[in-house]
Amino acid sequence: MDFDFTWLLWGLPLAFAAGWGASRLDLRQWRMEGRQAPKAYFRGLNHLLNEQQDQAIDAFIEAVQGDPDTAELHFALGNLFRRRGDYDRAVRVHEHLLSRADLSSKDRDRAQHALALDFLKAGLLDRAEAALNKLQGSAFGGEALLALLGIYERSRDWPRAKEIAQRLETAEQGSFAPRLAHYLCEQAEIAQRGGDTASATKLLEEAVLRAPQLARGWMAISALKAQADSPSDAFDALLQLNRHAPQYLPLVSGQLATLARQCGRETEAMALLQASHDRAPSVDVTEAMAALSADTQAARNRYLNHLDREPSLVITSQWLAGETLSDPRAQKSVKQALDQASGPLKRYRCAACGFEARQHFWQCPGCQAWDSYPARRVEEL
Repeated sequence: MDFDFTWLLWGLPLAFAAGWGASRLDLRQWRMEGRQAPKAYFRGLNHLLNEQQDQAIDAFIEAVQGDPDTAELHFALGNLFRRRGDYDRAVRVHEHLLSRADLSSKDRDRAQHALALDFLKAGLLDRAEAALNKLQGSAFGGEALLALLGIYERSRDWPRAKEIAQRLETAEQGSFAPRLAHYLCEQAEIAQRGGDTASATKLLEEAVLRAPQLARGWMAISALKAQADSPSDAFDALLQLNRHAPQYLPLVSGQLATLARQCGRETEAMALLQASHDRAPSVDVTEAMAALSADTQAARNRYLNHLDREPSLVITSQWLAGETLSDPRAQKSVKQALDQASGPLKRYRCAACGFEARQHFWQCPGCQAWDSYPARRVEEL
């Protein structure tokens, strides 16, 4: 039986028409999906600009479902989850990105960095540390080292914090000498609590050699010398503090006066305190000068001299303690009122976050910033 080529002639146009129709359907569907994804994306962006994070997340989820291969949408969604505090979902988004084989090396590092931030915000420091270590040698290497430094500071792992700070300084990420000196002082405190005075002294000597402008090292050395019944050596350490960091003298003015009386160097101490007071009146310095004064009247004159230069509720309360008013009840009531009013003024305030405390901190308990507490009290700022 002969083959009829007529069917072939009819079949080719029909096959062509069917293929063309199918391609048009696919193109139409692709265009519809393409129009829907940008709409969802811009809707999410609009919600984000209006600070409507929940609605923005819903829109971005819709956009990701329409175009699951777009990495940028995943990054936006993961960052929104983190900002909202939904760390589990943020981790899942960034781990999904890292599992993709088609992700570029640049986006892979970016996803690894985002994942580390998720763990940091969630307080999972061990997992954050592991994620940050994978970023060494990448474009995020410097940021990773800074984040690792924060982790080791929070966990009070001072030897490892010192190692990271030295690496950052070698990489020319700034000067870390004061912070390295703080780490040495922290290690010295640990050694001293363990009874290892020799190691504590060695660490403190390294600290003041590395950062002589850091008052903490000189103060710790002075305390060690005083503990070893060497008041003159302890006094000399405070002289070094005044030489390198005179703005911190108010912190040690009371200790300076005590040591001066113990080693017979009152005149030297008084001259030092007077010079500091002449530069900038300080409540602590005035109280130390009053303690060194020869008699009660001389001490009271110190308070009056301070009030002549700068009004102070704290000094006024100190002066009033030695006065005798005509009505004893009035004196007691006024003294109590002044003490209550001046109490908050005796605190120290962090210059970075405003956290106030009764004692001076080298690292703020609130924001973890170093050397953010001025040596002066709230009333004097």
